[in-house]
Amino acid sequence: MDLNKVDNDVAQAFVDARRTASALPDYPGTRPLNLAAAYAIQDRAIAIAGRTIAGWKVGRINAPDDTRLGSDRLAGPIYADSVIDLQQADGAQIPAMPVFADGFAAAEAEFMLRLKIPATAPLPGNDADTLEWIDDVRIGIEIASSPYPRINDDGPCVTVSDHGNNAGLVLGASIADWRTRDLNSIQVETEIDGQVVGSANTATMLDGPLGAVRFLLRNLIERGISPQSGWWVSSGAVTGVHPAAPGQRVIARFADIGELSCTIAVAGSED
Repeated sequence: MDLNKVDNDVAQAFVDARRTASALPDYPGTRPLNLAAAYAIQDRAIAIAGRTIAGWKVGRINAPDDTRLGSDRLAGPIYADSVIDLQQADGAQIPAMPVFADGFAAAEAEFMLRLKIPATAPLPGNDADTLEWIDDVRIGIEIASSPYPRINDDGPCVTVSDHGNNAGLVLGASIADWRTRDLNSIQVETEIDGQVVGSANTATMLDGPLGAVRFLLRNLIERGISPQSGWWVSSGAVTGVHPAAPGQRVIARFADIGELSCTIAVAGSED
């Protein structure tokens, strides 16, 4: 088997499906069985797509897959043309976020941290050091969506292989006291069409949003990708991964900070 050809064919299939907003009812090739193979497909897809990266999503790998794969988190690219910044947006403050019809779609309330790469510094090993690699923290919503409907059901390696299952980001208000505030103590609530679907904080999310930043920095460097100042880190679903369908409205509330919302729309072809 020519692994390079397999990587290219699977990556090309996902890029084509995303460009044309087409569903992939079956996985388009041989499923990767380890994270190295999965990231090889993801890296190839990024190169084929040729889109500008604005950041990276970080998600959790649950037991027993975390032990089997040797990692408790995964990463995927966030493209600049899929990011809505409500602090800079003109017009409506309830953006319509596209998802893949007949694919997978979900919304996740998350903390968004913006990287600021120090001129000279070792990779951070604790929260205090990590704060020096960040210059803004926002509240936000990640839109998880893939042309392949079983992307999460088939396990973390398949999730990684299609852009980590990311399809967009909504950036909300900055947290003014993020340097001194305990992010893990902030209660977060997600509502879809008037129904509360999840409420939690990050206290039980591994080592929290700052830990997600440390994971991502290591992950990128191991893949030969240089972290860039200005990239956003979507640090992980606080209240869970909540399925969302076109036409629905999602609201994420962050206690004492504010809320943001979006509607879910059907993705259209880029051609």
